[in-house]
Amino acid sequence: MNSTTVSSTDAPVLVQRNTRGSLRTLFAVAIAELVQRERRLALFGLTLLALLVPLTLAWGLDERTLRGANIWLKPMKFALSLGLFALTTAWFVGHLLPAARRLRSVDAMVWVLIGSASFEFGYIVLQAGLGRGSHFNVGDTFHAVMYSLMGMGALMLTATQPALAWLLLRHADRRRALAYRMAVVIGLLLTFVLGAGAGGLLSGMQPPETAALPIVGWSMAGGDLRPAHFLGIHAQQALPLVGLAVAGWNARRAQRTVWTFTVAYLLLFVAALVWGLVGRL
Repeated sequence: MNSTTVSSTDAPVLVQRNTRGSLRTLFAVAIAELVQRERRLALFGLTLLALLVPLTLAWGLDERTLRGANIWLKPMKFALSLGLFALTTAWFVGHLLPAARRLRSVDAMVWVLIGSASFEFGYIVLQAGLGRGSHFNVGDTFHAVMYSLMGMGALMLTATQPALAWLLLRHADRRRALAYRMAVVIGLLLTFVLGAGAGGLLSGMQPPETAALPIVGWSMAGGDLRPAHFLGIHAQQALPLVGLAVAGWNARRAQRTVWTFTVAYLLLFVAALVWGLVGRL
């Protein structure tokens, strides 16, 4: 009988190979699940993430800068943010009962999200290619109109989230834990209220360039509303993750934890907003 002996030096290699295989399998399963839940949003979000590859190449090859940052950095950040936004929305559409996913209101929400995100991202990429700013560029009629349209598009984009929250309140699969379902709805509502609120203030206040954090470009000297806007938009992921983490707990304890985190998140948002408005903590 033949036997195979694995030496101690081979073990780390085998573990590494198994880990890579497991990650690839998990990734493939996650993509398949997203496509099954909402095919259009899943493919749109994955396309935006795939565009990070050519955008990263452009970032490495093109040395042009605008306000101290490479011109391709903003398209990269928006591809990542909008892609994650679309994929998260696709995941939550999967929380609806199967019949509800075919409602016309779901179709409308999906196409509003895709249309508004495509317009915003397309204009940002165009302006980057031309070496010009997309945000706060209102020096002539064309750019002023486009900037206004971008603001309207961003408002429509975030408005898809309370629309989805309403659908989930009426047509959600009730087999999921109440604390998790509650966290999802709260997160979607806060994405609109906080994200759109901070975004509206940000649209009239160009951030400073001084003492900027790497990659994100946020000013550490205050007077920058982008951290508050970031917290608002990503309530879409933060609250549901907490709800998912406590879903197996005692129902009352889990719900209390979700509400506590919600209050803490709101306080953090208010602190970031005040810091952005007054220019200091």
